[in-house]
Amino acid sequence: MGVDLESISEATSGAIGSLLSTTILYPLDTCKTKYQAEVQAHGQRKYRNLSDVLWEAVSTGQVLSLYQGLGTKNLQSFIAQFVYFYGYSYFKRLYLENSGSKSIGTKVNLILAAGAGACTAIVTQPLDTASSRMQTSAFGKSKGLWKTLTEGTLSDAFDGLGISLLLTSNPAIQYTVFDQLKQRLLKQKLKKADHDSSPVVLSAFTAFLLGAMSKSIATFLTYPAISAIWRREGILGFFKGLDAQITKTVLSSALLLMIKEKITATTWVIILAIR
Repeated sequence: MGVDLESISEATSGAIGSLLSTTILYPLDTCKTKYQAEVQAHGQRKYRNLSDVLWEAVSTGQVLSLYQGLGTKNLQSFIAQFVYFYGYSYFKRLYLENSGSKSIGTKVNLILAAGAGACTAIVTQPLDTASSRMQTSAFGKSKGLWKTLTEGTLSDAFDGLGISLLLTSNPAIQYTVFDQLKQRLLKQKLKKADHDSSPVVLSAFTAFLLGAMSKSIATFLTYPAISAIWRREGILGFFKGLDAQITKTVLSSALLLMIKEKITATTWVIILAIR
């Protein structure tokens, strides 16, 4: 079949979008991670909300520590999104070629997206584990990537892989919802547009809104799998920190998809020119 340039274009634009959104929102990500990872002591919480984590960093003169682990997180995000978007695009093209269909239904889309997510989780789990350790360490006490990775065993590096595989349903739902909404909007625009006009694409604002909407739906539906405090706090404990999770992940995903949608065409042209 040769090199799949379209999948490479999708993967590259998605990875660049992830890199930019991760960097922009990293302090919020650190606050969210520390807030969620904090253990309860004597029935009271050190952090009541995300702003408490931020205030601790400011009051102790450790604002730059909000960026601890940024390099690792960027590396993990870039690889993860490249693998995901390449697999997602490649699986869709493969399905259309082998099935003879002209479009992909919701159920098939979910399966293909979940498959791409599973591949991504396996490849990037060690980096994800290291990134979480660096973010949850005390401000100013974060270790380097190699030292963090080699602290435990190989099994430790893949700690959480099971839940990560379970959570492949999150991006599967997110990108399926995004694709379905995107295709409907583009069809409506195509009907209104002149045949001689330029290709119909989503505006940056529309892509941002669709990204936020699809991620909100996916996060709400899959958030219970993120938590492990059923026995201690009951069913409501599953959704503790949901506001923090949605704030960070929705903004990140919306930015990622907005950037990806706007640079995909440019990336495609560059790849063709290089070839």
